[in-house]
Amino acid sequence: MTKLSLPGSIWLASDIHLGPHCPATVQSFHRFLTAASLQADALILCGDIFESWIGDDLALKDPPIWLALTIDRLRNVSERIPLWLGRGNRDFLMGPQLARHVNALLLPEPALIHTDAGLILLSHGDEYCTHDPGYQRFRSLVRNRRVQDIFLDLSLGTRQRIANWARERSKRANRNKSKAILDVNTRSVEHAFSRYGVQIMVHGHTHRPGAYRVRVEGSIRTRYVLPDWDYDHDKPRGGWLEISRKGCNLHDWRPPELESANSSGSGKKPDGKNAPQTDPVPGKRPVGMS
Repeated sequence: MTKLSLPGSIWLASDIHLGPHCPATVQSFHRFLTAASLQADALILCGDIFESWIGDDLALKDPPIWLALTIDRLRNVSERIPLWLGRGNRDFLMGPQLARHVNALLLPEPALIHTDAGLILLSHGDEYCTHDPGYQRFRSLVRNRRVQDIFLDLSLGTRQRIANWARERSKRANRNKSKAILDVNTRSVEHAFSRYGVQIMVHGHTHRPGAYRVRVEGSIRTRYVLPDWDYDHDKPRGGWLEISRKGCNLHDWRPPELESANSSGSGKKPDGKNAPQTDPVPGKRPVGMS
């Protein structure tokens, strides 16, 4: 089990889902990266950074403009502070070539991190969604190294067509699934708390940001869920978790152009809210604790 030591102000974000379909989200995330490089002591991106990732050669061989700009921004971050890249269910094929290209480190999963707020268990979070055995079978298959090698041997165009097909198939399947199935399994979460002996867990994936109480072995633990990002639709949202000696705090991300729109009354304030399935920790809001 890999243990990291990251003192100071650590920023964590996930589920940005970058791609050519969301230019405003891409721009907002680029501004966030600049802020992180200036204000944080380390940045951890906990998976689903990209809407899809079909191999590191996507970034190395004539990348589209939005991706080329994102790679430049990631490099700018890693020139100032340590940058960690975690892999999610959309970008599990991010590998060492990309990490070297942006001077980042690949985050092991799960990871235990010694921080100024204590020991933190960190992962993308989809491994806790065990209400959905079909998804867990798929997850085991696509994370098999041999299966990945076979896929990566295909042409870039073929991989893209397969990824597009799989994404559409997943969307159709999820429409027929209840919110409970798509959320974490409480027993899986409790087992992880017990197994790793931590008081705090952080993950993304579920798009249900907040701080949630979990009673495990007679004590109250806290599970922080990272916000998902979307600045291309009517209710813009996005955010991050800061871990420091002050504790763990979730924040909205409001890029300058959005703040200007809000102050002039011509825009909407990002709420970033998704109704939680468990009670949030008293005094905590799902997002916006900045």
